[in-house]
Amino acid sequence: MKLEEEISSHKFSSNYHRAIVNILYTYGWLTNLLKQRLDNHDITLQQYNILRILRGQFPNPATVNLLRERMLDKMSDASRIVDRLYKKGLLSRSTNEKDRRAVDILITKKGLDLLKKLDTEMNIDDELSLNLKSDEAGLLSDLLDKFRG
Repeated sequence: MKLEEEISSHKFSSNYHRAIVNILYTYGWLTNLLKQRLDNHDITLQQYNILRILRGQFPNPATVNLLRERMLDKMSDASRIVDRLYKKGLLSRSTNEKDRRAVDILITKKGLDLLKKLDTEMNIDDELSLNLKSDEAGLLSDLLDKFRG
């Protein structure tokens, strides 16, 4: 469906304005789609992102600073997210032996098992392929890279 129909507005000052509104609208649409899948597992998109970063680091530990740098949502409070995941038993924390001020963070087996389940549930290729061909998805990604400069 066209953006104008979705938001019941045809008033954009330029194509750039329309593109920005469309990106924001699509971000919300995609976020809601993914959140629905994560709600069944009692984790947020930001927690899911941290777990995926930790799995990519495994078996090496990560620090909160590394997680902050690699998170998709730069406005998230990585320390608080780590605390919540720790309480759920999805990661472990220990003092870094070389730098006592740093904390090493590792994904646990429980965290890895959860991600293994989520790998299938979070794959939305089938849904996206209903409206975009693979080469169109590649073009969209390239255009978004270009958009950001």
